[in-house]
Amino acid sequence: MRALLPLLRTGWAWRAGSPAAARLPRGKSAGPGPHRAMAFYRTEERGQPYSPDYRLFFKNVAGHYISPFHDIPLKVDSTEENGIPTKRARNDEYEIATKEPLNPIKQDTKDGKLRFVANIFPHKGYIWNYGALPQTWEDPHQKDKSTDCCGDNDPVDICEIGSKVLSCGEVIHVKILGILALIDQGETDWKIIAINVNDPEASKFQDIDDVKKYKPGYLEATLNWFRFYKVPEGKPENQFAFNGEFKNKAFALEVIKSTHECWKTLLMKKCDGGAINCTNVQVCDSPFHCTQEEARSIVELVSSSSNKGRSKEEEQVWHFLGK
Repeated sequence: MRALLPLLRTGWAWRAGSPAAARLPRGKSAGPGPHRAMAFYRTEERGQPYSPDYRLFFKNVAGHYISPFHDIPLKVDSTEENGIPTKRARNDEYEIATKEPLNPIKQDTKDGKLRFVANIFPHKGYIWNYGALPQTWEDPHQKDKSTDCCGDNDPVDICEIGSKVLSCGEVIHVKILGILALIDQGETDWKIIAINVNDPEASKFQDIDDVKKYKPGYLEATLNWFRFYKVPEGKPENQFAFNGEFKNKAFALEVIKSTHECWKTLLMKKCDGGAINCTNVQVCDSPFHCTQEEARSIVELVSSSSNKGRSKEEEQVWHFLGK
């Protein structure tokens, strides 16, 4: 699967020949293999980093603007997914702008201020490459049969546990290992555990038990990170389905398959997507499909990158929760 890290990874894509299949540009293929994922996608900055107007747009190999949410295929082959990372060992909270046309990456805001994740001892920022799976959607109107809660209205999140710290917006191929069911304010918020297929130790990892074996303590740290990361904001501890148990690869793949089906329904306008923006360039049968020229016009409405330099990042502090 493709993973955009900090946004997507390599994952489930529509099968060729299906009515709503995501089509690549004429004459182009999905690439020779997992080692070339990012070679087929580029990013373009608009606005000034650490400002509310900053956006990171995506382009395909032909140089055309695309949506990382809708236009990057989920599935690379039967064993890998695509993913997009947005952060690791950093504190700025970047996310896919699901309600904006072409869904660029932006820094999240709250009450008009940029958001930064808290440092909760002993962790500094995010402890994995954190991103999302393209072409997945957790439907807020559909109750999950295993958690008894509806989705959180976002693509499925992914925690890539490889050794390399990835750049925001990279598109990588990942091997799915397992999944955690976070319940955030009554909504299901799945967290996929995966590893970059190009990681030096990727061959060791086939399922969630291999994470326990080869990276002891990592899953426990992940559970605690998600349990407490909102506490410094004055919010309660997060809860989990299955008593915080990590489910295995087979379970995770079923969740990915289900959320991909929800996304297809969204893109074909067969459900209520609310404020989600479904503008896309490559899903030709979607009623939200736009031309390359229209996509370029969308980007040109956003201010170009400033030459004034980076704005000052928020001052960092440590939080000791006594647990």
